[in-house]
Amino acid sequence: MAIRQAAHRKKHSNRFSMVLITTVVLMITIVVAVKCTELSRKVAEYEEREAQLMVQIEEQQARAEELVEYEKYTQTMKYIEDVAKSKLGLVYEGEIIFKEEN
Repeated sequence: MAIRQAAHRKKHSNRFSMVLITTVVLMITIVVAVKCTELSRKVAEYEEREAQLMVQIEEQQARAEELVEYEKYTQTMKYIEDVAKSKLGLVYEGEIIFKEEN
């Protein structure tokens, strides 16, 4: 009888251990699944942000190229003439200026 009780306790203990281990494994699986979903969402957000930043980089590179071209233009005689005519009202000798009447 004592052997039967010991075997019964051992069997009951094994079942309890298996249920406990299964519960722990399920909980860990759920936590990992939730974290995986969160990480996937964050990766998508970061990829979107990276795409936005790449567009901004391209825009800024284009702007930098425009500035380099403008800098070259400002060092030409054409620019100097344009500024002299538009801002200072200067003209070449013998040049006639026509103005609109308002």
